[in-house]
Amino acid sequence: MAIPIAILDCDLLLHGRGHKTLDRFDLDSVPDHLLLTQFGFPREFILYLVEILREALCRRTQRSRAISPEVQVLAALGFYTSGSFQTSMGDTIGISQASMSRCVSNVTRALVEKAPTFITLNRDPSSTEQSFHEFQRVAGFPGVLGVLDCVQVTIKAPNSEDSSYVNKKGFHSVGCQLVCDARGLLLSAETHWPGGLRDTEVLERSALQKHLQDAEEGWLLGDRRYPLRKWLMTPMDCPESPEELQYNLAHTATHEIVDRTFRAIQTRFRCLDGTKGYLQYSPERSSSILLACCVLHNASLQSGLDAWTLERTDPLEQPETLEQRPEDRDSLAEELRKDLILKHFS
Repeated sequence: MAIPIAILDCDLLLHGRGHKTLDRFDLDSVPDHLLLTQFGFPREFILYLVEILREALCRRTQRSRAISPEVQVLAALGFYTSGSFQTSMGDTIGISQASMSRCVSNVTRALVEKAPTFITLNRDPSSTEQSFHEFQRVAGFPGVLGVLDCVQVTIKAPNSEDSSYVNKKGFHSVGCQLVCDARGLLLSAETHWPGGLRDTEVLERSALQKHLQDAEEGWLLGDRRYPLRKWLMTPMDCPESPEELQYNLAHTATHEIVDRTFRAIQTRFRCLDGTKGYLQYSPERSSSILLACCVLHNASLQSGLDAWTLERTDPLEQPETLEQRPEDRDSLAEELRKDLILKHFS
């Protein structure tokens, strides 16, 4: 059933004045509870989004009867948060499939343009010290700059390079390498990787590794799928002492923040939740939608909304242990981890 907030039909383009114009839409006429239930966010945050995206959305809709930025933002939020196909959400707010598709495309591109503003990994002394302090409060693990993981979002089979997007579980996906802070704020989000790549391959090719491999202070935490590096601390494969066990416990308790964060993102933005179906788009467009949702996650968190209010509670998947050849081991990183355990977990 359509929400009676405006008549937003593609017939407008054909019949003109016989129909209400799209620019008469009034966001103030939509009740607060409807904004939350249908579009996933409170009024204040939606108005904030409209303002920061207005210029880009108006720039893309230079037509005599263009859809207003308010309607475009609501249409996109409805799609991101409902997990419904664009047709279903278009019916909900009363716009055509073609208009709904344009709205989602326009808002997605506008949000992707904002990614460098909202998703940043600062390495200045003040940000580094704050990160160390906030992470150490979690489980006593020192020197943490962020927690790293690579997650998969299900997509339809692409028309070309089909096998490169088939992941180890046998379905098509795009890989997203994430780093977040102790609050669940994303510091890095690279969403364009074919699902068939291993996590280590993604890391080796990523901008993140280039950014951090020369870090002189601090490290990321990664699970057993990653190689131990001076800037990337991983768990002990077989802890043999109480100190090594304590190190692993603190590592696990801290690293799970990134798992919780992505589960919360999937729960809020149900278009990313594989249990509801897969994204019906090309890998490139799916990657853009994923990045747009990451931007929205950070923007909402920076606006005071709780990152984990909607977190799913399904059990965490246990990662496979990376099998390294002896020549690939980093002896300096092993010494650094050994010293870390002796100094902080004894």
